[in-house]
Amino acid sequence: MNKNILLEGKNKEEQILLSKILDKVDETIKRNKITNTNFLDEYEQVLVKELLQKIKFKNYILYGGYENAERKVIVFYPEKLEFIEDNKEKICNNILEIIKIKLPNELNGIYNHKNYLGMIMKLGVKREKVGDIQVRNNGADIIILPEVSKFLSLNLSGLTRLKKAIIEKDSIENLEVVESKTEKYKIIVSSLRLDLIVSELVRKSRSQAKEFIINERVFINHKNETKLTKVVKEEDLITIRGKGRFRISKILGKTRERKNYFRNRKICIKCKELRKNT
Repeated sequence: MNKNILLEGKNKEEQILLSKILDKVDETIKRNKITNTNFLDEYEQVLVKELLQKIKFKNYILYGGYENAERKVIVFYPEKLEFIEDNKEKICNNILEIIKIKLPNELNGIYNHKNYLGMIMKLGVKREKVGDIQVRNNGADIIILPEVSKFLSLNLSGLTRLKKAIIEKDSIENLEVVESKTEKYKIIVSSLRLDLIVSELVRKSRSQAKEFIINERVFINHKNETKLTKVVKEEDLITIRGKGRFRISKILGKTRERKNYFRNRKICIKCKELRKNT
């Protein structure tokens, strides 16, 4: 299929990403070798899977180091290695590593996901080289690509905030996965429009919620959504960059008089904390 047709309708950033994916697929096929991408966020994963479906390429694995990882790499393999599906964990474990940080007792509970990511970005490491960050009370496990592991392990210890920490490279097999916490609560809105839902979720005015949406910070089921009047449905996953992830678990019945049935609905939201998007 023509490359220009495949990229039609995509914005510049999406075209760059998908062009790189097509190059990876081409390299895998022509050289009969395993290749992999940088880390992709969930929206990018959706875009890539749609592309691979269009070109009918099935020999790939999404892998982020553990089952429910948000950021993942895509591993491409040639047809002659179809058996890789039966050994994918063993193969993929060679593609990722972790930086294990252990804090001194006096720093326990001080740093969160945003703090650790900020330290990494301060060192000039690109976000696409870093996967999920599993934050514990006494430190963190940072999933990374091997090409930056040595640099990070050496330079993180040079940061003032981590001078007393123990920092070392380790195998992805030794990753300590921290279970995500969720919080259930209810909101009341006059309609199921996206701008109204976002306003309640981030506890901001409707005009401020509008800014989140038009600035492409809001995603529904991993796809960017800029339409203010988009109707939200049960089981939709809403991601708001910098604020978190929210699942519309159930739309409850009317809250007031029958005449207001279609204007006032309670919505029960599951709010995923600790792993906020950045």
